[in-house]
Amino acid sequence: MSTGTQIEVRGLHKAFGDLEVLRGIDVTVARGEVVCVIGPSGSGKSTLLRCVNLLEEPTSGTVTVAGTEVTDPDVDIDRVRRRIGMVFQSFNLFPHLTVLANLTLAQRRVLRRDRREAAEVARANLERVGLAEKAEAYPAQLSGGQQQRVAIARALSMDPDLMLFDEPTSALDPELVGDVLAVMRSLAQEGMTMLVVTHEMSFAREVADRVVFMDGGVIVEEGPAQRVVGDPQHERTRTFLARVLDPAAAPEPVLGPTPTPVPGDVGKQGQR
Repeated sequence: MSTGTQIEVRGLHKAFGDLEVLRGIDVTVARGEVVCVIGPSGSGKSTLLRCVNLLEEPTSGTVTVAGTEVTDPDVDIDRVRRRIGMVFQSFNLFPHLTVLANLTLAQRRVLRRDRREAAEVARANLERVGLAEKAEAYPAQLSGGQQQRVAIARALSMDPDLMLFDEPTSALDPELVGDVLAVMRSLAQEGMTMLVVTHEMSFAREVADRVVFMDGGVIVEEGPAQRVVGDPQHERTRTFLARVLDPAAAPEPVLGPTPTPVPGDVGKQGQR
């Protein structure tokens, strides 16, 4: 993993009306690092991800990507977004365009590549995700897993410096998840900087450098992937992982106040 910070989030708060979804998030992602964000639904994971490229505007705090503060009111956010690839839960492919056309459209309009260069880049990235033979197919002719791999190839065709993944396998049938995760593993091995919101615990444990566990809008626990997933220190993390990894054996949740972050992690992450 190379040195240098690609993503730096400091004191991030986000509220929707009276509902405070993020409550003082501090997190960094180094160049070439893979960080997985896990936690129950409603914990603020996807909102954090969307604040990184300003799809959601933070209520307060700062977000810096590759040295540029995206929360600066004067920032050229379109220029910053060209360096960030994002893959959503839904594939967001244009149904009336072929796979190749889906991959070349933004290249030509945003990066001003000519038709030939855009097609060459698109075909190379389809090869990268194992779908070279699907260039002339339409999205409706593909499985959900194939469509998600096309979405990844589309993001890669913009030559991003980092990738954001928002639960990319959550809308897929279980048998289709493996191919998408294999592509993501390959990207990690190539050194792509990745911030991934996921419920795939095996992927987080095997591929991530670090895992961040969120609940109630704060970071409860954060550390090396093997430690957080394999030997969590916080009771709330243990309860969550027990329910995810073995739902039948997990105890019923006990409702209570927002969990207190693990000492040590608090110092690094600044959650209050």
